[in-house]
Amino acid sequence: MPAKGVFRVGGLGTAVGACVLLVAGLSACGSSGRPSAGGAESSGPTGSPAKPSGANPSGPSGSSTAAPEPSGTPTKTPAPSPTATAGLRLPPRHAGFDYQIGGAYPPPPGARIVSRDRTASPAPGLYNICYVNAFQSQPDERASWPTDLLLRDSQGKVVVDEDWGEALLDIRTPAKRERVAARIDKWIDGCAAKGFDAVEPDNYDSYTRSRHLLTANDATAFITLLSRHAHARHLAIAQKNTVELAGLRKRTGLDFAVAEECAEYDECGAYAKAFDDRVVVIEYSDSGLRKARSGFGDRLSIVRRDVMVSTPGSVDYVRKVR
Repeated sequence: MPAKGVFRVGGLGTAVGACVLLVAGLSACGSSGRPSAGGAESSGPTGSPAKPSGANPSGPSGSSTAAPEPSGTPTKTPAPSPTATAGLRLPPRHAGFDYQIGGAYPPPPGARIVSRDRTASPAPGLYNICYVNAFQSQPDERASWPTDLLLRDSQGKVVVDEDWGEALLDIRTPAKRERVAARIDKWIDGCAAKGFDAVEPDNYDSYTRSRHLLTANDATAFITLLSRHAHARHLAIAQKNTVELAGLRKRTGLDFAVAEECAEYDECGAYAKAFDDRVVVIEYSDSGLRKARSGFGDRLSIVRRDVMVSTPGSVDYVRKVR
């Protein structure tokens, strides 16, 4: 859901506590307050705010000095086949967009792309993105996870994303990654069966909130498993926030980006470069919207939503495109 320091309702975000320089010269400083609107994973409207997530700060990007990849970047996970994305339907560039992970409603005029929670149905005639909380457990689903798949510290205490009350999933070993992926893959299967065009796995940046128990290597190895499965189901797959790993998108098999508050945090350029302008942007303030439109209004798909990603008729509802 909401990103960077913005209170987020469902588990979105990319909070990053330090500056990490990317291999392709991309860089980003992340703040640990991650608000992101993509945090609503399986619970539908509840807990689906934008993790601005998601919530999730990656901090300003744009450093031109290249440095080693983030610690633990996978070196043994085979890259997806170059033809893995053949035949996939990718989101259009610079198109009207609406972020509806907090609850589905009739798309507004001009919208060509919509993102909805996996519990919802696609919007007829539009490009539909299916939101899933892939790296953390919704609070009301924690009990459904095997206890050994919840990340625990040295004292045996479950590590929780305090902003959203979500337990982090333990993806530290290949065996555990496979088991967690098997559960997420079922949700991806559900997205495909409903007719979605793509999947948006949230909380890619959860390793930054793991008290150093998870690494970038764990995150990229896990997202690669999800990418392969999504492609096998003929779904495109998005990178949600986590700008510091955008330079690895070909290795991980990611097709486009869903970026919360990238204008607010000067990250839109890094996403645009990595994903060839195939980026959908959610801003949570009027100033963020103005900045996004000023710098990328003729290139990216941009919308301004309220942090709770609420539905029309609610007191918090905000949607603007200019």
